[in-house]
Amino acid sequence: MEKFVIKETAKTPSINFDPERGLFEIKGKSIPENSHGFYAPLLDFLEGYSTRPADRTILNVKFEFFNTSSSNRIHAMFKKFEKLYQGNSEVLIRWFCENGDENMLEAGEDFKTILRVPFEIIEVEEL
Repeated sequence: MEKFVIKETAKTPSINFDPERGLFEIKGKSIPENSHGFYAPLLDFLEGYSTRPADRTILNVKFEFFNTSSSNRIHAMFKKFEKLYQGNSEVLIRWFCENGDENMLEAGEDFKTILRVPFEIIEVEEL
């Protein structure tokens, strides 16, 4: 399976999914005009990945900000990783947020509460 890469824009995050290494990263702002359209190819990619995942899968999430419609799509993405985990794959979601960013910390805590997958919240000086 080939890598899945999207460059960051002013309204959309960068996506760097490396299925061979089982290393996935999403970073930046997520305020697209059409969040369903932006996230649909990403969700399709993850569906394909789930048929032959790496031994260990790590998702690093580094959002500066996301809007409500993106939140729904982000949750759908997390559910793909949760499904992998429930299928006995080793999965870890790491939610990075800047020290003092209460909104992103709270969002991470909310996702951690509703998901059944290993989920770490990591506070850093700068994303």
